[in-house]
Amino acid sequence: MILRALGSLLFALALPAQSVDALIERLDKLERDNNALRQEIERLRGELGMLKQQATAQAETQEITSRRLEEQAQAKVEASQKFPIRLRGMALVNFFHNGARANGADTPTTAARTAGRATSAVTFRQTVLGFDFQSPRSILGAEVTGSVFGDFYEGNTETSQYPSPRLRTAEIVFAWKTRSLMFGQEKTLVGLRDPTSLAYSGVSPMTAAGNLWRWQPQIRFEQRLALSTSTQALVQAAVVQTAEESGGTPGALPLERRRPALQGRLELAHNLDANRRFEIAGAFHASTTHAGPYSIPSRVYSVDWFANPVRLLEFSGVLYGGQNLHHFGAFRQGWAVTPTGAHAIHTRGGWAQLSVPFHPRVSLNLIAGAMDDRNRDLTAAMIASNRNAAANLIFRIAPNVLVALEAMQIRTLYLNGGLSRNPRYDLSIAYQF
Repeated sequence: MILRALGSLLFALALPAQSVDALIERLDKLERDNNALRQEIERLRGELGMLKQQATAQAETQEITSRRLEEQAQAKVEASQKFPIRLRGMALVNFFHNGARANGADTPTTAARTAGRATSAVTFRQTVLGFDFQSPRSILGAEVTGSVFGDFYEGNTETSQYPSPRLRTAEIVFAWKTRSLMFGQEKTLVGLRDPTSLAYSGVSPMTAAGNLWRWQPQIRFEQRLALSTSTQALVQAAVVQTAEESGGTPGALPLERRRPALQGRLELAHNLDANRRFEIAGAFHASTTHAGPYSIPSRVYSVDWFANPVRLLEFSGVLYGGQNLHHFGAFRQGWAVTPTGAHAIHTRGGWAQLSVPFHPRVSLNLIAGAMDDRNRDLTAAMIASNRNAAANLIFRIAPNVLVALEAMQIRTLYLNGGLSRNPRYDLSIAYQF
């Protein structure tokens, strides 16, 4: 072997220099080819790993999609035009006790002049059912959505007759990026906000005590403006159809039951941070009631607000003043007839709510409201003022199940009959869907 190695060495030494260089170049080429092949193998391994990851992700996505399709198949309602409709609402049962001056109403809004008998009962009539819908195609660049909601509040009790379905709200909305146009029946611009309560759903909380709540047909336009990264403005205008009612002398004059009204509202909102927000708005209403030969103006000016300056405190409400307000769910005494003619009744009022969401599942709400008519505008049988105060504690015992305890006292002052008081206590159970 030593002789063979020496022979190879002598043979290499005997080669010319050009042959050595060619051998070295060939070896370098082989090394480069090996490196390139190694890199290609690594690349293919990486691509194979990515393909495995993608296959796993795709399988997970298909499983999630399959589950969602199964859920939608259980919950989806499809319209005749093949666009989806979502069922939404609240099954609500109220166990309640009313004082002797509830005047036979399940959800009294004033205290009667004379005492009757205190009552305790249960009702499902405030259950709310509705649909949300959305068009799959835009119209003139606008997304089209809508909703219809109703309840069974019409009728006095469940036992005297079967309660009739009642339309609450309905809307068709054409929404662009910064503006929208709504055709529907909703709360009006002078009273958009509502106190929080499960005891009062058939009529809004603080009805006839500061809450101008009545749902009315309207066409509403909204323009949204971004004043800065944290400050926004909302400009709203609406043409509303009012529901006119008689004044102090029912049936004495022929009444035009539906009248047009003009409303406007300007809201400013500022985000203090991701969780704290401040909103304040001013609104107005203008219309005219036609009763017999008389034209009686209806004017309202209101301010509403919402603020949560700290995490565990929310403050909201509405203040208003004006004349002839009966078509907003206030007293049915917007105007009066005297020997000298018909005149509007001036009034002022509002409500405020302090909410303490001291736990994600528990919140406390303290509410007070008042409506005070100007005494010199009233006739002898009318209500001078009405004040309500309520407190409720709402527990969310499951994601869609609420239990609430509420206590309220109504204090009604009659112009010639003194002060009447009526308490009300309520246990509510709501299943939201």
